[in-house]
Amino acid sequence: MSKAYDFDLIVIGSGPSGRRAAVQAAKLGRSVLVIEEQHRVGGVSVHEGTIPSKTLRETVLNLTGWRERGFYGQSYRVKSEITANDLRMRLSKTLDFEVDILEHQFARNTVRVQHGRGRFLDSHRIEIEAKDGATSVVSGEKILIAVGTRPHRPNDVPFDDKIIFDSDAIVHLDELPRSLIVVGAGVIGIEYATIFNALDIRVTIIDAREDILGFIDREVVAELMHWLRDLGVHFRLGMKLESIQMEAGQPVAILEGGRRVRGDMLLYTGGRSGATDTLNLSACGLEADARGRLKVDPQTFQTDVPHIYATGDVIGFPSLASTSMEQGRLAAYHAFTHG
Repeated sequence: MSKAYDFDLIVIGSGPSGRRAAVQAAKLGRSVLVIEEQHRVGGVSVHEGTIPSKTLRETVLNLTGWRERGFYGQSYRVKSEITANDLRMRLSKTLDFEVDILEHQFARNTVRVQHGRGRFLDSHRIEIEAKDGATSVVSGEKILIAVGTRPHRPNDVPFDDKIIFDSDAIVHLDELPRSLIVVGAGVIGIEYATIFNALDIRVTIIDAREDILGFIDREVVAELMHWLRDLGVHFRLGMKLESIQMEAGQPVAILEGGRRVRGDMLLYTGGRSGATDTLNLSACGLEADARGRLKVDPQTFQTDVPHIYATGDVIGFPSLASTSMEQGRLAAYHAFTHG
């Protein structure tokens, strides 16, 4: 390491790509610091995204006996009264297990972790502000931005995280609804629609597009939609959402043409934006696009500032945990084996 810097690599974010990059750099004999804004490592993938949604899915399938209904009948259930607490209990145990694994992995590879919000002072120095307001400054020869994304929350959607949710907040439900409106027929919207449908909750999916999951083979999508309709999922496609109103404690989606869809709860899944707005990117010579994403070289994952890399959801498609991990590994390897 050059004595001019505190660390060979500073990683901002401890999600799949950040942690994989940190461990790879450590295995190459480099000193590494991971900056994580939340009080526990793991990033969105562990706490709001991949792990929670898959845990909820498996918990619901297990408790409802959904996989066995073809044999025992549609009325078969392992647990007759399933509550939000049942789901949260399994989720809490799973997240504790995942965090423990990550903390052990960092410790075993001598990767340092500092909790707080990082912001660039220049292209090598980062100020870290802790929850109590205390600040410190660290410098790195190479820097990797792996801050992930957060749900897009339009100002005209009255989110309260009790009745109207985004995809991060839905995993912390206090009670289960009898009916759910899902706005957005992308990957996240369809996934949660199927989870709640398995709980025998009436689900209506709304999307301005005429079709769902545009990147998937059309025959597969047609079969999926046929299967979901058979299970009681309602689709309102090709209908633009005009507004969301609260009436008698329930959300009502007002669609183009005046059609109204009422439910007990509403999940808004209008895409995600890169969590780059607090990084002070201008100080290091970078600029994010309108959705907060960073442009990188697709082979090396270098940004326009060559010693600053970016990986994971913050660079856009495909936004998969497995892909993000490989991006982090390749970025760290390139950073310390080239030039």
